Amino acid sequence: MDNSTEERLLLLEEFESEGLKKRVWNESKKLWRIAFPGIIARVTSFGMIVVTQLFMGHISELDLAAFGLQQSILLRFVNGILLSISSGVMICLELWYSSILVLLAGYMKNATVAISAFSICLNINGWEFMVCLGFLGSSCVRISNELGRGNAKAAKFSIKVALVTSIVIGLIFWVLCMVFSREMSYLFTSSEEIAESVYRLHVLLAFSMLLNSIYPVLTGVAVGAGVQSMVAFVNLGSYYAIGLPLGILLGYVAHLQVTGLWIGLLSGVVVQTLVLSYLTWKIDWNEQVNKASERLDRFFIETTKGSDESSNLS
Repeated sequence: MDNSTEERLLLLEEFESEGLKKRVWNESKKLWRIAFPGIIARVTSFGMIVVTQLFMGHISELDLAAFGLQQSILLRFVNGILLSISSGVMICLELWYSSILVLLAGYMKNATVAISAFSICLNINGWEFMVCLGFLGSSCVRISNELGRGNAKAAKFSIKVALVTSIVIGLIFWVLCMVFSREMSYLFTSSEEIAESVYRLHVLLAFSMLLNSIYPVLTGVAVGAGVQSMVAFVNLGSYYAIGLPLGILLGYVAHLQVTGLWIGLLSGVVVQTLVLSYLTWKIDWNEQVNKASERLDRFFIETTKGSDESSNLS
C-alpha cells in the first residue's frame, strides 16, 4: 500500500469518526466563511441598481422602461464579459440571455409596460441570484479542496450541505415572493398597469428564485471538479436552444406577451438544473480524486525541475 492510499484511508477514518451534527456544523462554517464575503460584496453592489430602479419607477413609466433597457444592454452585457474572464462562458451566457429577453420585450404591444415589468422582475431575481453566486464560489472551493486532499466522501458531503443550505435560502425567498407579491410590485412603481403586470409574473418569479438556489451550487461543483467546459455547453443548449425559442414562441405566437418570455426563461433554467443534477450524480468522485492527485504530482514535478534548473544556472 503506497503513501497516498494510506493518507486517504486515514482521512476517511477521521471524517467518519465525527458525528453527523459535528460534520454538518464544520462544513457549514467552511462554506459560509468562503461565501459570506462574496455575498455581501455582490448584494450591496447589485443593490445600487435595484434602489436606482426603485426611484426611477416613481418618476415616470418612460424613465423606468429606459432604465430597464439601459441596464440590460450595458450593465448585463459588460458584466457578462467581466464575469467570463473568471468563469469561462458559463455566467455570461445567462446574463446575455436575460438581456436578449428584455430587448424582445421591447417589441411587445405595450413596450413600455412590458420592458418595465420584465426588468423589475429580472432585477429582483438577480438580487437573490447574487446570494446564490456566493455559494457557487464556496462550493467550487470546497470541492476542489477535498479532491486535492484525496477525500471523495467529504467532497460528496460538501455538495449535500451546500445544496441544502442554498435551497433553504431559496425557499425563504420563494415564500416572501408569494406572500408579498402585490406589495413588492408597488415598491418599484406607482403605475397600476406595470404593478399588475409584475403581479401576474410573481408565481414564475418565485419558482425562478427557488431554482436560483440549486443550479449555481451544481455549477460550482462542476468547476471544482474541473468540468466547467461541460457546463458551458449545457448553458448554451438550455438557454439558446430551448429557453429562447420557447420564449419567443409563447410570447409572440401564443400571444402570452411577457409571461411567455418568462416561461421560456424558466424552461431554460429547469433544463439546465436537470442536466447539471444528472451530471453531478454521474460523476465518479474517486476518479476525480485520482485526476486531482495526478495534476498535483505533475505540478510539483514541474516546480522541482524549474527550481533545479534555476539553481544550476546560478
